[in-house]
Amino acid sequence: MTEQITTVSAYAAPAPEAPLERTTVPRRAVGEFDVLIDIKYAGICHSDIHQARDGWGEGIYPMVPGHEIAGVVAEVGPGVTKFTVGDRVGVGCMVDSCRECENCKAGLEQYCAQGNVQTYNGIGKDGEPTYGGYSTHIVVDEAYTLRIPDGLSLDVAAPLLCAGITTYSPLAHWHAGPGKKVAIVGLGGLGHMAVKIAHAMGAEVTVLSQTLRKKDDGLKLGADHYYATSDDATFEQLVGSFDLILSTVSAPLPLDKYLGLLRTDGAFVNVGAPEEPVSLNLFSVIAGRKTLAGSGIGGIQETQEMLDFCAVHGLGAEIELIRADQINEAYERVLASDVRYRFVIDTATI
Repeated sequence: MTEQITTVSAYAAPAPEAPLERTTVPRRAVGEFDVLIDIKYAGICHSDIHQARDGWGEGIYPMVPGHEIAGVVAEVGPGVTKFTVGDRVGVGCMVDSCRECENCKAGLEQYCAQGNVQTYNGIGKDGEPTYGGYSTHIVVDEAYTLRIPDGLSLDVAAPLLCAGITTYSPLAHWHAGPGKKVAIVGLGGLGHMAVKIAHAMGAEVTVLSQTLRKKDDGLKLGADHYYATSDDATFEQLVGSFDLILSTVSAPLPLDKYLGLLRTDGAFVNVGAPEEPVSLNLFSVIAGRKTLAGSGIGGIQETQEMLDFCAVHGLGAEIELIRADQINEAYERVLASDVRYRFVIDTATI
């Protein structure tokens, strides 16, 4: 790394439940296969809030959240072949993995048997804490850096590095496409991208949301149908309707009711992660040979595939651009479902 950049400006949570504040964090020198990224935009993911507030436990503080990173390459190590200075790049939820286990070799680095190295709130192979995208610069191995196609603006591309791949991966794995009926639970940061992607894949898309408040948005984003889950008639009307239900919400759901909406051999897939356990009557999956599953982000190759897919179909996130000094306010608005549909930090304001 160039000598003058040994520490960078960032916003960090100094302790659980504490507001984020401006600070500085260290960045490692640029190694042989590293790229130094001048971060332009960083999305705010609901998991940033979970972790900054220690909702999932084992938080490392001070914590610099942010795993939806879009920027420009400022420097490359001597061994780098994938990128050159000036390239438009992104970084998602992980910055390394063991590279040797069965999953890593299969392109499923997100399921690394040794545990991948998270972009923030993790420990790197150097034994030092990782700091995320709410900062001006980051150093990442080229193997865990993504190319952002020219067809995507960096600001709307940033959320694709988590919200995009988190929804694309299960939609692709469970074969969303023509002839398939797909329901998306929740129309938030994840859900709005799920609707766009499932529609672009050719599926018939239904949104299941608490109320009809966002119905017009959902239909504009590509949904064919929109129902309120607060209305018990929804669950009666839609029994046995869907091949795939993708839940993007981070609150516990009455799983038995939702599993009743699946066709035989249908799958209910969770990408939202509630902080508390959920309950289930196993007869809800036994009847109809149904699958209750989960999915976590995607591997590097699949993430690049998702970015290319989104560029071809003109799919960027719906964003509200904010200054860094609005992060704490944005967190409260996310918790109040008061964002359409992803806050993105202009990191020039850090």
